[in-house]
Amino acid sequence: MRKRILAGLLGAVMLLSACGTGASSSVAASSAASAPAASGVFEGSSVGMQGAVTVAMTVEDGKITNVELTECHETPAIASVAMERLPQLMVEHQTTTLDSVTGATLASGAIMRAASAAAEAAGLDMDQLKANAYSEPAGEDETWETDVLVVGGGGAGFSAAITAAQGGADVILIEKSSVIGGNTLMQGGAFNAVDPEAQAEVVLTEAQKNTLDGYLALSTSDEALHFDQFPEWAEVLTQLQSDINEFYAANADKTAGVDMPGFDSIALHMWHIYTGGLRQMNDGTWVASDIDLARNLAESALGTFEWMRDDLGLYAPSGEGEGDTLYTVLGAMWPRTHRVETSTELMDDLRGVAEAAGVTVYTETAATSLLTDESGKVVGATAEKANGTQITINTANGVVLASGGYCANPAMVKEYDQYWGDDLSDHTLTTNVGTNEGDGILMAQAIGADVTGMQVAQLMPSSSPLKGTMTDGVWADASQQIWIDGQGNRFVDEYAERDVLAQASLELENGIFYILYAGSVPGEDGLLKGASLEDAMFGTSVQDMVDNGHVWYGSTLAELAEASAASAGGAAPAFTEEALRETIEKYNSYVANQEDPDFHKEVLAGAIDIEAIEADPNVGFVISPRKASLHHTMGGLKIDTEAHVLNTSGEIIEGLWAAGEVTGGIHAGNRLGGNAVADIFTYGHIAGGNAAAGK
Repeated sequence: MRKRILAGLLGAVMLLSACGTGASSSVAASSAASAPAASGVFEGSSVGMQGAVTVAMTVEDGKITNVELTECHETPAIASVAMERLPQLMVEHQTTTLDSVTGATLASGAIMRAASAAAEAAGLDMDQLKANAYSEPAGEDETWETDVLVVGGGGAGFSAAITAAQGGADVILIEKSSVIGGNTLMQGGAFNAVDPEAQAEVVLTEAQKNTLDGYLALSTSDEALHFDQFPEWAEVLTQLQSDINEFYAANADKTAGVDMPGFDSIALHMWHIYTGGLRQMNDGTWVASDIDLARNLAESALGTFEWMRDDLGLYAPSGEGEGDTLYTVLGAMWPRTHRVETSTELMDDLRGVAEAAGVTVYTETAATSLLTDESGKVVGATAEKANGTQITINTANGVVLASGGYCANPAMVKEYDQYWGDDLSDHTLTTNVGTNEGDGILMAQAIGADVTGMQVAQLMPSSSPLKGTMTDGVWADASQQIWIDGQGNRFVDEYAERDVLAQASLELENGIFYILYAGSVPGEDGLLKGASLEDAMFGTSVQDMVDNGHVWYGSTLAELAEASAASAGGAAPAFTEEALRETIEKYNSYVANQEDPDFHKEVLAGAIDIEAIEADPNVGFVISPRKASLHHTMGGLKIDTEAHVLNTSGEIIEGLWAAGEVTGGIHAGNRLGGNAVADIFTYGHIAGGNAAAGK
């Protein structure tokens, strides 16, 4: 029997903290560091974003002839350019001091520190290596011509670029980072869309019917719905109640939990956008989604999904166990989530489609300002390559901004915040890639663009407590998740909106909580039968997470509790085997009764078969420590339903469109899980089409 138990979370915390403060790298070599330069292979190690980085440096007669990464846990989607480029430049220029690769600063630093440690072990002249420091020189100024310029190489940018190119436009896409993808690299493949055909293939649960009955009981006169401030949304509730009654009438002979089909409608999706985003600010004011933008998203999302699948040929998982049925991503509020490709697979496919359509893609090229003519129309942009080369890009039709939000600029988030207060700081961690600093918003504001919703940013509760990223943890559908505090007790409705979940977690000690995972595919009896070490999330297996010290794993609850207790010398959570067992058994009873008297979870699933798991040596239980970090900025540029950017007078800025997280107004105070990918591709598609047509 193979048992893997983590006992070193504190060590991982200390290791990553040391890396962040520039701690010295370790040295291992075939000769002492003080010995004269020699020929041979020498090693040095440091710590990057995801773990240890080890370099093997080949030295011949005091010259570096080869640098190889023999151990590197950095995410290839982010750090691939750094991993390939830096070793080559070290050999070419006989130095370990180079410019960091844009978008991979931490990985670049780790590679250079590890190489320096190897060079020191080889006895090389460290002063000379520093004197050989290399920065690529800037080239001569350049001028490019195109019909449409797209700023940003994530999902929104490629959606816009592909659509514009397929519409007959000459398109250039520029990306600030060394790799394409932006935050789309980090998304988990969740795409919300109202899909009647898919709903017909599933069964409406008793808990879901209870939720629908609750909507029928609502009144447009209910003060808690704030229709006095947002009267336009009352019609959505009225339509939703009509949709539900029509659905009940058509299925009068069916029983929830037995043979009643699933239900969804445009009005229900819009209602979730409204109630999920209706939030009160610290000054007492309320914010709500722009109804026109929300309706446009809800009505268009399925068509966008089908366009991606059928026209672009993007792979959508299908087949047993691969997500052919709808599910509920964390914070989505309803099982309307479809699975789409993730990470580099998605971006590689998008780039292939884009380049086949004629799009020219430039990475390491950051837009710096928008150019306008005497009438105020946007006619291009200036940009700068990573080496400092200045570029002027002239456009016949204009510019699409798809440069993302500003969660990687926590000082900017804090400056605008009117919601989280002291729970945010200038140094709050983020799930985002490091290039999402609000550049596009600032450039557009400089030419008079208006912004909306900037007072709210979303915290992703299920983030790494060490790095802020969503990786290095594993969990199931929101309906199946069990969240516990440091004593092993549930503390929140796991099906709630993300800000509700984040707020509840922030009240715990150090803001840290834990997600129990025991597999995601129930057996014939509806019970989860355990997690395999080969189970994966975000492309990382449970085995790798255990090996790198990010989760606890145990074949039994006793081993799971022991693993957590062993971590940090007893300074870790205080939950015991008994506490875990009691929590799981109580939750199992709630699933069986389809009622959660503690937190009123609306969609209940994920009962765990403790006995079967403990009897099977090939499976076990996983606990992922989590903490909220910045995930999505709700606010951004003000747009209309055609993705035109509006100025502070509410007028269209000719030649300027925007899509994705650079925009605001759709999600109000809290974005639903699964709406981001639908948003970026839907509005990217709209923006690209209008840019190609010049309208």
